[in-house]
Amino acid sequence: MSNEQALFGALGLCRKAGRLVMGFDAVCDEVYRGRVTLVLTAADLSPKTLARLQRACEGAAEVLAMPLTQEDLCPISRKPVGVYGVADENLASLCRGHLVK
Repeated sequence: MSNEQALFGALGLCRKAGRLVMGFDAVCDEVYRGRVTLVLTAADLSPKTLARLQRACEGAAEVLAMPLTQEDLCPISRKPVGVYGVADENLASLCRGHLVK
């Protein structure tokens, strides 16, 4: 299994557990409330959105880019979404592990 497939599976697990926040505004709100510790971005997220997201998450949550595009992630989100937040530290560690390898 490739790292991309493993990451996709980890995101699916986060969603099934109810610990995946999807969408720019929703993720920023949850980061502000301290509920999201890891923010993941799609590979094709616009540079302007990425800059806004990094400013919003500065000092509160780690922001990492995924090798998956918004289209690749549609089976999880059911629509094109470029920003995901993981609201569980153990699941965030799982996702980080698949990004680092």
